[in-house]
Amino acid sequence: MLRGKGGRISFFDEMTSQEGGPRSPYREYCDWFYAEDSQRIQHKTQQAEALFRTTGITFNVYGDADADERLIPFDVVPRIISASEWRRLSRGIEQRVRALNAFLYDIYHRQEILRAGRVPTRLIARNDAFLPMMMGLDPPGGIYTHISGTDIVRTGANEFYVLEDNARTPSGVSYMLENRETMLQMFPELFAKVAVREVGDYPINLLKSLSACAPPKCGGTPTVAVLTPGIHNSAYYEHSFLADHMGAELVEGHDLRVVDGRVQMRTTQGYKAIDVVYRRVDDDFLDPLNFRPDSMLGVPGIWDVYRGGAITIANAPGTGIADDKALYSYMPDIIEFYTGEKALLPNVPTWRCSEPEHLREVLDRLPELVVKEVHGSGGYGMLVGPAASKKELAAFRAKLEANPGNYIAQPTLSLSTVPIFTKKGLAPRHVDLRPFVLMSPQGITITPGGLTRVAMTSGSLVVNSSQGGGTKDTWVLED
Repeated sequence: MLRGKGGRISFFDEMTSQEGGPRSPYREYCDWFYAEDSQRIQHKTQQAEALFRTTGITFNVYGDADADERLIPFDVVPRIISASEWRRLSRGIEQRVRALNAFLYDIYHRQEILRAGRVPTRLIARNDAFLPMMMGLDPPGGIYTHISGTDIVRTGANEFYVLEDNARTPSGVSYMLENRETMLQMFPELFAKVAVREVGDYPINLLKSLSACAPPKCGGTPTVAVLTPGIHNSAYYEHSFLADHMGAELVEGHDLRVVDGRVQMRTTQGYKAIDVVYRRVDDDFLDPLNFRPDSMLGVPGIWDVYRGGAITIANAPGTGIADDKALYSYMPDIIEFYTGEKALLPNVPTWRCSEPEHLREVLDRLPELVVKEVHGSGGYGMLVGPAASKKELAAFRAKLEANPGNYIAQPTLSLSTVPIFTKKGLAPRHVDLRPFVLMSPQGITITPGGLTRVAMTSGSLVVNSSQGGGTKDTWVLED
């Protein structure tokens, strides 16, 4: 965050330097952009929207009486990251994912980090996302976080922070891929001019990574399937997209059954065993015999097959505890405990409202903070203090006082901006970044870039698609 004339806050703009010219990563793009006819770019924007609508790139909004499906706004101005910036980010992301996987193995085995007092036992023992049934169970290859997404925000030229970890069922990768495909169709000349790293190999990398995590009882080439809750799920488009692009089967719970100690899927030639299931179904709904008995989404008996080492479930059951926002505040300790290194990417300063002294400070400073539910996602159940009304602040104050352990608080960050294209020209909007990470016994693969989410409303800091946010193509430049 910078202070402009008159003491006004000016945010770090990733495209434009303080002197007014383009920053280094954007120079070639700006040369092209300012030589273009703005009407042509406007026309391309409309074409892109029509393409998204035709392709069916939508998401469902739970509880929205006006529309079950929405088109995610797409902006044609890319977010550009230099090769050196990306190297720094990818090192920090890899360190974080390795530490999270080691942490999950530890808490489901010897719990050394709890014995050492680096993480409070109550955060695990009282956590709904902790799955005692995983205690002592070794997932195939020792991998819990097969697919993860690390949300990163930027506040300055060299200031990056991890906002949160997504290790349960991170979504958005299909939008990353479709954004790139759309840009390639709309502006092929740009990619001849600017050397941008590829992202389109993500599906094949995902298939390779999942196959490398096949269980010990797998014989031959692993069979991989994507388990979806069905067409009414908010991310169903992504489930079908990934299955199609991997060449894997897209299945629902009723397509699967346990036969001869294996999970098998129904085919036109009878039932066929599967080795790896990329599930987009929450733990509670995986198996009605072992979890929620009313679940119609899972597979009766899949848990027993998993315990017997005859199937890999990605991500591993019980991984969701790594998404806990109260646990997030201990990530610097977790990284140091398992890697022996300081965190390369810092956390956002965080108040744990479960602690009385933290709660008092949060209540005193509520109008200037962002407050989140520890298990919340999608921008729901949160308070953005500076944008809240007195009534909203009072209501949230009551929630905090009634159930403080359900919340954490953070300062309102001065998120960087990247311009979007409007009818009046370029206009700055706040962004974040979700890089996608694949982990297997063979190593870690981080797709260069990730999903840039953008707050389409001027001044808004909320980038979630469920709250009106849009997306951009993210370019990582070649060296």
